[in-house]
Amino acid sequence: MKQPLGLINLTLIPLALLSALAVGAQTPPEATQAQQTPDEVDDRVLVTADFRPTELEALAGSATIIDETTLDDRNAAHLDAVLNTAPNVNFATGASRGRFFQIRGIGARSQFVEPSNASVGLIVDGIDLTGLGGAASTLDIDQVEILRGPQGTLFGANALAGLINLVSASPTPEHQQTIGLRLGDYGTRYAETTASGPINPTAGYRVAVSKLQSDGFTDNAFLGRRDTAGLDELTVKSQLDWTAGSDVDVELTALYLDIDNGYDAFSLDNTRTTLSDEPGFDRQETWAGSARVKWRAHPAFDVETTLSHVNADLDYGFDEDWAFEGICEAFECIFDGYTSFDRYTRQTDNTTFDVRLISAASDNAVGWVVGAYGKDQTQTLERIYTYADDFSSEYETTNQALYGQLDVPVTPEWTLTAGLRFERFDADYADANQAGYDQDNNLWGGQVSLSRALNNDTMVYGLVSKGYKVGGINPDADVPSSQRRYQTEGLWNHEIGGKGALLDGRLDWRVAVFYQARDDIQTQQSLVVPVDGERCPCEFIEFQSNAAEGTSQGVEFELNAQLSERLDVFASLGLLDAQFDDFVSFSHVDADEDTGMGVDLDGRDVPQAPNYNAHLGAVFSLTDRWALLGEFEAKDGFYFSSRHSTRADAYELIHLRLSYQANDWDVAFWVRNLTDQTIKTRGFGGFGNDPRKGYATEPYYQFGAPRTLGVSAGFSF
Repeated sequence: MKQPLGLINLTLIPLALLSALAVGAQTPPEATQAQQTPDEVDDRVLVTADFRPTELEALAGSATIIDETTLDDRNAAHLDAVLNTAPNVNFATGASRGRFFQIRGIGARSQFVEPSNASVGLIVDGIDLTGLGGAASTLDIDQVEILRGPQGTLFGANALAGLINLVSASPTPEHQQTIGLRLGDYGTRYAETTASGPINPTAGYRVAVSKLQSDGFTDNAFLGRRDTAGLDELTVKSQLDWTAGSDVDVELTALYLDIDNGYDAFSLDNTRTTLSDEPGFDRQETWAGSARVKWRAHPAFDVETTLSHVNADLDYGFDEDWAFEGICEAFECIFDGYTSFDRYTRQTDNTTFDVRLISAASDNAVGWVVGAYGKDQTQTLERIYTYADDFSSEYETTNQALYGQLDVPVTPEWTLTAGLRFERFDADYADANQAGYDQDNNLWGGQVSLSRALNNDTMVYGLVSKGYKVGGINPDADVPSSQRRYQTEGLWNHEIGGKGALLDGRLDWRVAVFYQARDDIQTQQSLVVPVDGERCPCEFIEFQSNAAEGTSQGVEFELNAQLSERLDVFASLGLLDAQFDDFVSFSHVDADEDTGMGVDLDGRDVPQAPNYNAHLGAVFSLTDRWALLGEFEAKDGFYFSSRHSTRADAYELIHLRLSYQANDWDVAFWVRNLTDQTIKTRGFGGFGNDPRKGYATEPYYQFGAPRTLGVSAGFSF
């Protein structure tokens, strides 16, 4: 049996924290978070994704805040550039961006024909962009909030693993404009501008625009081009805040994205040099908006409503043979080559509505929330594939939920929180192959937590929460009939943790230890079907399957410290042991079709679940204006799939940034991946795609960014 986490006995940390819960209270705080007024916490880090803005150090759960400074330091134009700074968070590519997210080893890795229900929720300024990770632009984002563990009360069906909430900067009380520019190698050009200020005494506006262009990191030797994996992304965002009366605040947000990226990532030689004659693409055009209204309806409670709508058109395609027609005329081949292109055009329309009553803050009083939620989403797909008839499908889902939460101050030091959500999920699916599916699910999730304030700066907590993810259908007729439908997945999360500050507030820390039990795990499988019945060219058929059970356990730790007037350090560490229990895979490459024997994956790590990821950094102020930032990040290797044994390699990266800060402008010189490490971000195994090698089976990889360097500048006026 594999030793959990290999090097650490997780029982020691829970015992230590449980001991802390049992000790006598030190000087009790004068007020808990639920009792504080907004003015008392404005200068603190707040988690806005919760039912009411909650101080990060008072939230009874594992969460990470990635601030605007971190986004700037890492030249982040997209969420995938900063996820490695958060413990036990990962992402998968298989596209132009890392647009598939995983938390604690749970989350999608790709999407092709199959309709998808997400495991990680994605919200941007109240807009539900779940399942549309390519839209996670970081333009004008003030902070990224990552809530780990099931958010059964807060968000429901699409947050089995957790929730990512992006919060934009707010309109400013005075007129302000900023310009940001960035130039880097590989043809990288980036520009952004923001304008913000008051419209009148009761309203303010903010507008932001960015444009990113890059040649990418692939050379196409056949076409003689270096931009077939390039990026071309336009983002436009606007916000209006309006105090409509003494008791009503309105926030309106609009978002537009136009993404026209190349996708030419895989090479027959497993290098950054491809031979594709039809380079792929990863396009997305999204119009989205939200309206949020807060009404102080009664001295005892507020009414908050959020309405959002998303219209997204995605166009994704790739050269399946990764080569050019006539490759066997230019090279010696064992078998004749083939040529194939696969294209998926998907449209998503998603409308959500949420209304909740939230009790007003009051000393030593019970806080409460009750709410109702509705969601109506339609996903349509058209697929054009060389070796199959054109395919289309429509997937309609509706969600209706009632939820509530109580925050009970049992004593001045102890707070009990209990939340429950009941959700009705209805789905209808139909496609061109006459496959039909409809389901009605009654689902429930929630949480119970108990927290103790040891003093004004330290709290500890224990948490039990439940999440769920609905089942569905696999549309492809080649999927075995026993696998055509898959069941709803459930997850129980058990967590204890602590948060606090030391050294007069110059050091803050957070730690969480968790154990999760999963039932009917939904895991992505795939079949490789030779289209001529004997050998490649091959069609990949992705489908969802239920493994019987699974468990995960781990530790999450974060620290920020000001060690001196000139030196700040920060660190994070995630340890994770996420395994299948009692799972036999019949689609694994080593399964025996003749005998019907599958491969026993009991005890094997689930995909996209590195056993560790770490981030360490320091900022040294050389002078009042010059600063040097150094970062180190490391990630363990992990399986890409439960169908094969292809793995990403462990890696360690070093990043440097030298910056100069003046009154109204700044400039920075940076290098990322200083030692030019090779990073594998997506991998396939169990098939061959090279006619020169007789289609011999071998692994294939997509690679992350090599060493990059450049200069950034910002201006404000």
